Amino acid sequence: MRIGACQTPEILRDVDASLGVIREFAERADAEGVDLLLFPECFLQGYLVTEQHVREQAWELGSTRLTELAGIRPMLVLGMIERDGDRYFNTAVVVHDGRVAGRYRKTFLTAGESVFTAGDEYPVFECGGVRFGINICFDTRFPEAAGGVAANGGQVLLVPAQNMMPRVKALYWQERHNAIRAERARETGMWLASADVTGERDDERVGLGPTGFLSPAGEVVAQVPAGTSGMVVADVQP
Repeated sequence: MRIGACQTPEILRDVDASLGVIREFAERADAEGVDLLLFPECFLQGYLVTEQHVREQAWELGSTRLTELAGIRPMLVLGMIERDGDRYFNTAVVVHDGRVAGRYRKTFLTAGESVFTAGDEYPVFECGGVRFGINICFDTRFPEAAGGVAANGGQVLLVPAQNMMPRVKALYWQERHNAIRAERARETGMWLASADVTGERDDERVGLGPTGFLSPAGEVVAQVPAGTSGMVVADVQP
């Protein structure tokens, strides 16, 4: 399976712009024979965990605009804010030709994500004969999250992330993200692909990634340069 991991600008409250970025990356990915395209955490509506943002921006999966992505050949995995009744989830949705093929709801929430309800399942999906599951950002701090995907037959772990942080914190964590993810790869024997945002939100907050691929041995095999938007592609052979 050929995967494209996308490092994108942060987009807040502008779904039209988010869908436009997806189409731009998908056009390039299709030309490069990519089977699956990965985008960051809460990418569609933007990652803000204030109650106002979540309530105003959340979608129910059955009433989303994801059908506008019909005609895109690669399978898409992208973050969104999901509403289900009176509950809200930090969700990664799997989309194929504009149709929802499944979803994963973040199971380990940070202290600042109390507006969300935690998920409790680790579904596994298939693309090109390869089975993959999803952890979202903070999930990777916990071995049981990656282990849940592996236990269900996952061969590849996809990690939508969003690490827009105060500058000092972003620099501190820049290399540590891959170190933590490498532990999950080695523990489970899975390939790992991550996608993150980049750029500056304001004078204080910056996104540095990383976006890229780790082998089952925990080695970085490809990565988008820090501070730049772009896509990196890798052929994953479990």
